[in-house]
Amino acid sequence: MTQPTPTPDPLILTLAMDPETFARFDGLRRRHFPKALNHIPAHATLFHHLPGPSEPGIAETLAALSRTQAPPEVAVTGLRFTGRGVAYVLASEALTAFRARLVEQFEPLEEGLTAQDRQGWRPHVTVQNKVDPATARALHAELEADFAPFRFTAPGLLLWRYLGGPWERRATFTFG
Repeated sequence: MTQPTPTPDPLILTLAMDPETFARFDGLRRRHFPKALNHIPAHATLFHHLPGPSEPGIAETLAALSRTQAPPEVAVTGLRFTGRGVAYVLASEALTAFRARLVEQFEPLEEGLTAQDRQGWRPHVTVQNKVDPATARALHAELEADFAPFRFTAPGLLLWRYLGGPWERRATFTFG
């Protein structure tokens, strides 16, 4: 009997951040995310589940389109209490338009896009999740008391393979 060929794990696409911004968010995530559940660095997800078997075509599309996109400026506009965690809210018209172009390119893929990736995109960086609501509410209040909006320029995109918890970085795509 022939064993079925395993399907490659799904892919995740995130926004690359400049070193200072990444260090800021990742430091907060390391301090406030439950250590036993924190398998990945701080990130802003553009797509949660791209089809693993389509990796070569996805990478080709990302390489081609990212070259045509100037590095977008991203505003960090506030904090969001998620019920069991806290996230920083991001806003960028250029990045939103770029993601919409990717949706058009990825929708025809054999497996298509998941409902989560087709729905409205609300960019954010989660620094705490899966904690007691009171703990999350306290962190939200603490971070909000000192919050000042800021901006950063995103240098590119990161493509990851989901490994059931941890992620494996597959490729980096630079804007411009």
